[in-house]
Amino acid sequence: MFGKLLNNFYYGKSGKGDYRRDDLPRNRWQLFWEMLRIRLSGLFRVNLMTALAFLPMMYVWVVMVNGLFSHLLEVSDALGAGAQSASELTAQSPQVIYGILFSGFVLLIPCVALTGPVQAGLAYVTRNWARDEHAFVWSDFKDAVKDNWKQALGVSAITGVMPLVMLVCYRFYGAMAESGGAFFLLPQILTLALGAVWMLALTFAYPMMVTYRMGFGTLLRNSFLLALGRLPQVAGVRLAMLLPALAAALVAFFTPYLLYAFMALCGYYLLIGNALARYAYAAFTNAVFDRFINARIPGAEINRGLAQAEEGEDAPEEAAGVR
Repeated sequence: MFGKLLNNFYYGKSGKGDYRRDDLPRNRWQLFWEMLRIRLSGLFRVNLMTALAFLPMMYVWVVMVNGLFSHLLEVSDALGAGAQSASELTAQSPQVIYGILFSGFVLLIPCVALTGPVQAGLAYVTRNWARDEHAFVWSDFKDAVKDNWKQALGVSAITGVMPLVMLVCYRFYGAMAESGGAFFLLPQILTLALGAVWMLALTFAYPMMVTYRMGFGTLLRNSFLLALGRLPQVAGVRLAMLLPALAAALVAFFTPYLLYAFMALCGYYLLIGNALARYAYAAFTNAVFDRFINARIPGAEINRGLAQAEEGEDAPEEAAGVR
């Protein structure tokens, strides 16, 4: 009986047809859901394997958000009770909120920088899975971290510094606008726009660094160009991956279950959240790379995992400059 089970595992069941090219997904949407169904358990494994690197960042976020809610609750209680100190608390509230955010963002810099190499490993594994290619959870992850840790650390360091820069610049130009006129509103808005575009460019940065051989400056430039060129699509993908966080925020704001909302959100990201987001970004960036980069590289294979990709028998596996 055991031997029969092994034969079925290796050779399939008798009378059952082979997996044909016509059975392959015909479009990106079908490929996304088919690979998600097949690789779901792998996403859990790779997320749990890398969760330790994200714990410091999650802890800082929890402490910072808890400090903000505690302060806002204190102000709300003082206003509701008509306390004499309510007006003083309200006047000092912007400075207190700025102090909480400033301290939290400073602590986030090393915590976010630590996640860069891990994100590169996740990007490589999920990129392969998203285009129906094999990847070992540990060995391929480790090799991708080893090959890309320098660029990944540079990207994550910029990501860690970005919230602090945005906060300081926004407050500085806001104060200048109050005293010097509305002219300073423009750099204030540009500061927020730069931070938003950087977050969108991150969607491409990690998948690009594990797919192509390019310098760090070229990596950043191409990531920004693709983010701006596909702005509505990449913004939609990022917002879709933020839905659990938005749902937790709504529960925290409009119900008394703040603690449970954050516990559920932390559990989601510890179990599968980050790997699932990386998989969605990989599926999206694979399509963008095929259209704007791979199509311009002689011999580069496109539409991997789709039925159309199997039609050319002589197409090479890799092209120069493509991993």
